[in-house]
Amino acid sequence: MLRSQRTWAGPDAKARLKLLREAKSVAIVGASPNPARSSYFVGTYLQQSSDFTIYFVNPNATEILGQPAYPDLASLPEVPDIVDVFRKASDIPRVIDEVVAIGAPTVWVQLGIWNQEAAEYGESKGLNVVMDRCIKVEHARFHGGLHLLGFDTGQITARKTLR
Repeated sequence: MLRSQRTWAGPDAKARLKLLREAKSVAIVGASPNPARSSYFVGTYLQQSSDFTIYFVNPNATEILGQPAYPDLASLPEVPDIVDVFRKASDIPRVIDEVVAIGAPTVWVQLGIWNQEAAEYGESKGLNVVMDRCIKVEHARFHGGLHLLGFDTGQITARKTLR
């Protein structure tokens, strides 16, 4: 679906910041032990640059980034505050059902993944739904670490540096 055809907007920047500030734990569904995958990079960033407790959910892995991988959300030792999803758009409604079943308040669907019906469905179930946004990029943006290459520069500015 083209961005111009989307009618669901999701939470604005202030609401996303609030979700990140209030969260203590994040479960990454579709986490991969492969360092070339974006879920691995996001997991690495969150481990190193946030105070979140991170849980990795992948039924085909036993360990990711030195932590145990869980087969599903129901197997986690606690209910996460945010469920970050790296799955294809058609899988999102099923993941939302799992999120509702465990009682997590927020589902965050990664950048490039869009399922408007699933977003509306999640909201109808009482969830906070963020879609087509990278939790790493949003966290870095709000915490002063956004840089073109994903590194912490310690500075946020839209101005060009004068030489």
